[in-house]
Amino acid sequence: MRRLSYITLTVGLSLFASACTAPVPKDPEALAEYKRNNDKYEPTNREMYDFTMTVDKYTLRPVSKAYVWAVPKVVRKSLSNMITTMNEPVVFFSDVGAGKPRRAGDTFARWCINMVAGIGGFIDVASMVGYEHHDTTPGMTLASWGIKSGPYLFVPFMGPSSFREAGGSIIAVGLQPLNYVPRGYGLITFNWAYNILGVISARADYMDALDQLQRDSLDPYATVRSAYQQQQSAEIKELINDHRATTPAWYIK
Repeated sequence: MRRLSYITLTVGLSLFASACTAPVPKDPEALAEYKRNNDKYEPTNREMYDFTMTVDKYTLRPVSKAYVWAVPKVVRKSLSNMITTMNEPVVFFSDVGAGKPRRAGDTFARWCINMVAGIGGFIDVASMVGYEHHDTTPGMTLASWGIKSGPYLFVPFMGPSSFREAGGSIIAVGLQPLNYVPRGYGLITFNWAYNILGVISARADYMDALDQLQRDSLDPYATVRSAYQQQQSAEIKELINDHRATTPAWYIK
């Protein structure tokens, strides 16, 4: 799945590189909105969004609905916890790259606690003792270095992104220890199962929200773009402004 995601991302970027850009409007208000959306490839992005939603309707959505129907909520939560725990190394290295030792320390503590006391990550014990999960991606780290996002992209089957985040996704593949497990001992099978489960679990988590979006929004594509850009901006701002001391407050006291 990781290799498939890499291939999909590479193909998607090559399509955008050769895509026709949206015409730059002359009207001042329209021009301001054009710059705010940062979506110079909008015609192609919309085509990729429509294509992805059509494929999703007949493939991933039915599978996710069956997953929700067949698997009890408590089990789905445990599996989601495990997926989050297995991705903590990517978050840790991203925190280190952003020069945020406290965030990195919290992430490392979460991984250790959940892997041991949380039985391989199935129980989020770390949150119970004050180590809440936070998201830091390689793309966010690049943003903390001052690297611009580039135009907005909608990559088929991967969703909203940008050139910076797309590059970060490729880096994330290299930061995931599961991609370096040796062959044999069932570890490769676990790697594939982990990635497939991650896709289905994530789709199930957002099923109601996506259904409502498709049903009620006048322009679902624009709504998804706006929500993604606002969330990205907020998370990057939170990362950059996190100046907490490395030593936990309870230790200082």
